[in-house]
Parts: sequence; structure tokens; C-alpha cells
Amino acid sequence: MSSVLYDAQGPRAKRRNVLFTGLFVVALAAVLWWVYTSLDDKGQLEWALWKPFVHSEAWSTYIWPGLQNTLKAAALAMVIALPLGAVLGIARLSDHVWIRVPAAVVVEFFRAIPVLVLMIFGLALYANYTDISSNDRPLYAVVTGLVLYNAAVLAEIVRAGILALPKGQAEAGVAIGMRKNQVMRLILLPQSVTAMLPAIVSQLVVIVKDTALGGAVLTFPELLSSANTMIGYYGNTIASFTAVAVIFIALNFSLTTFAGWLEARLRRSKKSTGAVLGAEDMEELNPAGVGGAFGTGGEGGGPGGITDTRPPR
Repeated sequence: MSSVLYDAQGPRAKRRNVLFTGLFVVALAAVLWWVYTSLDDKGQLEWALWKPFVHSEAWSTYIWPGLQNTLKAAALAMVIALPLGAVLGIARLSDHVWIRVPAAVVVEFFRAIPVLVLMIFGLALYANYTDISSNDRPLYAVVTGLVLYNAAVLAEIVRAGILALPKGQAEAGVAIGMRKNQVMRLILLPQSVTAMLPAIVSQLVVIVKDTALGGAVLTFPELLSSANTMIGYYGNTIASFTAVAVIFIALNFSLTTFAGWLEARLRRSKKSTGAVLGAEDMEELNPAGVGGAFGTGGEGGGPGGITDTRPPR
């Protein structure tokens, strides 16, 4: 049986797919067995190395404080970078050169600098020119670097999402007398936010992961830095990094799952999908005929109806 999109597999194709699937499963099992035996030979699977994670001491002393700092830095960076990126993205679409050009320079400048360099620069700035305490400087530096870099990236996402809409959307708003800010606020942004959401969420995941750079370089006590401290006390390198990796996976998976739910909800809540309706679709939506949409006369005309001038079939 064939489909509109593809032809159904024949007997040879089915056997080939079964063979490839079996080979992949065998290769995956071999890799997992090699990892298991390598760790076991090095003594990394001993219960003494994994035992701290089943007690509250390791969580309350190392993991939970580090996780709190990670969430704090990521949340602050998201709250600041999202609106700042939206403003810069809209500014890049401005008709005024004195707005569009500076916004483009700012976006391209901070997109070109690695986020770690921005964090180091922020730490030096706060140490030399502010009165912020040495305990709070790493947090400020991490948030500053994350905001500057990710706001520039989010600005490009917003700009691309708005430009992806048909030009007729903006032209229709102008035609009915709306101002440019009204067209942007009421027509373009609400429609583009659904299309931009996957890319925005991907960048938010990057923010969560990049907080680890502050712990590796700026002595910011985030999750990964706390794991390193725990390794020095328990000596369980593989176990600690595995626990940190699982926590990061859970955080990012929760974020993407929420974004997927939000995107589906936004799509369902839209009254119009923007699809072009054909004649058959219009007949299905208005089975009473052309006149039914304007009055009660039906196709043949009458009070409030529209006369059908088409030749008889």
C-alpha cells in the first residue's frame, strides 16, 4: 500500500531495516558493556563512591546550594535578557536610521564576543569600579555576561520571527489606519511569538548550561563548582559528574516540556491559523450559500440576500 508522502516498504526493505535495527542494538549494547566494564575495572562503581547521594548530607551541603545559585543566575539572566532582546530585535526593524543602526551595532558586537569573555570583563568591571562585595561579584559577572550575549542572540530570533511573517499582515494593519507601534504590538508580535518559541527555549537552555562557566572560571558557587568541591571531599569524580549531568538534563527537559505545552496551547487558542481558504472550504463554512453570509435571502436573492448572477449549470 502506498501513501501520499512515501511508498510502502517492500519485503527486501523491511528485512534490511530489521537487520540495521538489530546491528544498531547490538552495537549500542556493546558500547554500554564496554563503559560498564571500564568503570568497574577502575573501581568507579563501588557503592562507597555512590553512597553519598542517598544521604541528605551531600545534597544539603553541596548539591542543593549549588543548584540554588544555578537557578538564581539563570532566572535573573532570563528575566533581563528576554525583554532586552525583544527591544533590540524590534529596534533593528525600525524605519529610523538613528535607532536601527545603533541597535544593529550592539547586537552584532555582543554576538561576536564569547560569553566567558563577557563574564570575565564583568568581574573586572565590578571589582574596579563598583562597591559590590567580593562574595556577590561572581553572581553579578555571570548574570552580566549571560544577559549581554543572550540578549543579542534573542534579538536576532525576534527579528527573524517578525520578518518571517507575510508582508500583507503589516500592510493590512496600516491600511485600516493603525500606527506602526500598534501594528507591531497587536498584529506582528502575537503571530510571531509561536514561531519564535522553539528557538527562544533553545536559547534559554543555553543560559542554564552556561552558568557552569562562572563556576569553572569565576569561582561562582553554582552546581558544577559545588560538585568539584564534593569530589575533593568524597573522591567520587564519575559519580559526582553523573549526578550533576542528570540534574542538568532534568532541568532542561522540564524547560523544553513546558515550552512545548505552552506552544501547543498558544496554537489552540488562536482563532485563525492564517491559512488561505478555497471555494470548497468556504462552502463548508457557509452551507447556506453566498447570500447566507449577508442576509436571509440565500442564493436566489431576497430580503438582505445577494442575487446569484452565475449562469445555470
